[in-house]
Amino acid sequence: MTDAGGEPLSDRERGELDELRRRVGALESGAPPRAARHHPFRATGSVLLILFAALLSLLSVVAVWANSIVRDTDRYVATVGPLASDPDVQKAVTNRVTGVVLAQIDVDALVGQLQDAVSEKGVPPRAAQLVGNLKAPITSGLEQLVSGTVERVVTSSAFETVWVEGNRRVHSAVDEALTGEADGAVKLKNDQVAIDVAPIVADVKERLVGAGLGPAAMIPDVHTDFVVVQSKDLGKIKTYVRVLEIMGGWLPVIALLVAAAGVFTAFNRRHALIGAGLAVFVAMLVLGITLTVFRDVYLDHLPRGASPAAAGAVYDALVRFLRAGVRALGAVALVTAVGAFLSGPSRIAVLVRGGCRRSIGALRDAAVSGGLRLGAVGRFVHRFKRGIGAAILVVAAVVLFTWSYPTLMVVVWTTVIVLAGFAIREFLDTGPGPEATASR
Repeated sequence: MTDAGGEPLSDRERGELDELRRRVGALESGAPPRAARHHPFRATGSVLLILFAALLSLLSVVAVWANSIVRDTDRYVATVGPLASDPDVQKAVTNRVTGVVLAQIDVDALVGQLQDAVSEKGVPPRAAQLVGNLKAPITSGLEQLVSGTVERVVTSSAFETVWVEGNRRVHSAVDEALTGEADGAVKLKNDQVAIDVAPIVADVKERLVGAGLGPAAMIPDVHTDFVVVQSKDLGKIKTYVRVLEIMGGWLPVIALLVAAAGVFTAFNRRHALIGAGLAVFVAMLVLGITLTVFRDVYLDHLPRGASPAAAGAVYDALVRFLRAGVRALGAVALVTAVGAFLSGPSRIAVLVRGGCRRSIGALRDAAVSGGLRLGAVGRFVHRFKRGIGAAILVVAAVVLFTWSYPTLMVVVWTTVIVLAGFAIREFLDTGPGPEATASR
């Protein structure tokens, strides 16, 4: 039989009943509760460790992002590749290349050649002089021709291929660019990271010649840069990014160990786990807000002549995966805090757990009434219920921690699978069996 004289108690309920009896006995005997022996420095140490872990988690996200940009070629290409089809970047590249090409074409020489050609045809001097006044219309038409040709090159699929493959080839120079030692296609000069767009100029030159603009054939090989990032503080920023890139592989592990130490040190570890989850979530929230604010600050300090729209598109592309990491870790932290809360003795947690158990129990009873026989499986699940739950959580933690670059959807689907695992565990738990019930 049971202590209550009704349905048999589970192992967990029996443990809670024994704990209540112990506490009642301690109160009746006048003995001080265990909490009275808690040392205040232990609680303070736990709080400091958790806060430090939250700070390390913030740095860890940035470090992993910096490490991925420098070391992972596919990650880098996935970051900058979409810029080839961004309208603002295309417009900026078009303006840059158009200006370079027009600077290599001598409009005065064209007008002079036209006047000489007219004179050779025996046209009256008055008419030849009128041809000289066509410099402005010729310049305008030439600008439209060059701009249209450049735009067609930049907006073509061929340009996307050249852009992606070019960035893939020069990725090895990005590391040098961030350390200030680059001398290749991607280089750091005058506090800017720039890419040589000479191949685009060469393509435009060929198209202009093909369109009948003979003087374009005289355009020399021009090496001009399209600035990806430019800031007067880039020289300082690259040093911090380099340090974070070096620490990228270790900071997440250190942050996790510090958080575990903070939870282990606390008197109430469940409360500490909730606090750690919320602290990391707040850290991710702060980092997300900082990225948004820094974007406005960066655009406000662009050099004169730079395109704010293109610079904004480049910034958004560079931090896209950083924002994804912030959302993913924030979601993990929030899910951890909610899970720890729902496992506690609060009224809301008890109601939620009770409602889920009753719903799953009703579904199981209906299945059993329909002929389902769980038998030994149900008894096995009941016996090792806690171990099965721990295994589900461990597997989920390993999946998230070993996933190369987890996103918010990875976290969401992992959470859904974990909840489904716990629901299946509860469904298969048929109780201790008739022998265990009779022995009680």
